[in-house]
Amino acid sequence: MQALFGIVVFIGLAWLLSRDRDHVHWRSIWVGLLVQFALAFLLLGVPFFAGAILGLNAIVEGVERATQVGASFVFGFLGGGEPPFQPTPEGALHIFAFRVLPQILVFSVLVALLWYWRVLPLIVRAVGWALRRSLGVSGAVGTAGAATVFLGMVETPLVIRAYLSRLSRSELFAMMTCGMSTVAGSIMVLYASILGAQIDGALGHVITASILNVIGAVYIARLLFPDTHVPTDVTDTSGLSYSGNMDAITRGTFDGLQLAVNVGAMVLVLVSLVALVNYLLGQITIGDTQLSLEGLTGPLFSPVAWLIGIPWSEASSAGSLLASKLILNELVAYLQMVDLPAEALSDSSRLVMTYALCGFTNFGSLGILIGGLTTLVPERRAEVLSIGPWTLLSGTLTAAITGCVVAIVKQIV
Repeated sequence: MQALFGIVVFIGLAWLLSRDRDHVHWRSIWVGLLVQFALAFLLLGVPFFAGAILGLNAIVEGVERATQVGASFVFGFLGGGEPPFQPTPEGALHIFAFRVLPQILVFSVLVALLWYWRVLPLIVRAVGWALRRSLGVSGAVGTAGAATVFLGMVETPLVIRAYLSRLSRSELFAMMTCGMSTVAGSIMVLYASILGAQIDGALGHVITASILNVIGAVYIARLLFPDTHVPTDVTDTSGLSYSGNMDAITRGTFDGLQLAVNVGAMVLVLVSLVALVNYLLGQITIGDTQLSLEGLTGPLFSPVAWLIGIPWSEASSAGSLLASKLILNELVAYLQMVDLPAEALSDSSRLVMTYALCGFTNFGSLGILIGGLTTLVPERRAEVLSIGPWTLLSGTLTAAITGCVVAIVKQIV
């Protein structure tokens, strides 16, 4: 009942803030919610599919092993090769920059190759068709929404680049919300590597979260910005293409390198800033308690965490993670969750938070999204700038509702 109440609150908030409440199509909202529940039951409750999610860990292990071979050749023992001394303590040489970030390069190339081999486009068309049939969205939104499960916020618009100038305001916002609510395929393996020690089948859960978030993003976007225009159909998705295997490998490596450098730099800066803020706040003591960023943001977002289905005794810790995701990014939030002591969050709460934290919804991603779209469709710059900040709300509500759905399903199954 707690998480169910949360769904009502989050949807009600979106309706209250809707830009055109008179044209809200409630049928698509309820159908989208039912589809989310059905998929969650299927992927988490049916043994075959639940086992398949656990089996996806083999992909993470395969990428890790393959990456370690290349990283150890380039970086020696820093990348996973045999050290020339006995490391103390055990695992001290698991260095993030040399062991984890290189996985982004390898997976980025795999995504590029799968796109060139027409495997991912086939899946995108199938998922896009399912979105159109179930939620009644346009071909453009369905295709873009499906693409966000595998591609990043910058690459996704390229799939429907020829139609960007013709999208209605609602369709444009839905595409932007999908981009903010999911994570790129090239970075999924990174999250899975971080969460793997605590979450069984971490990669499967991240993929499931992205799929559920696409559905939620569509109906939350249409609730905030209802569509009153003729749907934009799509017949051509060739905006993102490669000329051959080597082109896919080369461009995939270059894109992965940029992403890995950006991720490494952002993690370094953001973790350092959190430490700096905590150091400054630590100089202030109220009673016997030293102030900290987590201590301040936790109570602020605790009600949101409780509405997602987190017990009140754990809501402060979960609320702090939600704040970190929005203010910093989801990677920092995942790193912080892994570092939390066992008593701060139960195993079931960690699983729910894995879903609630999934997605690019943060201020930095908003800048990337706006920068990419204003480059692709400069004639819609003013429109993108006006509706862009709303994606912080829509993306946050989307992830929160997905967390509610998973909390309810896990209680039942």
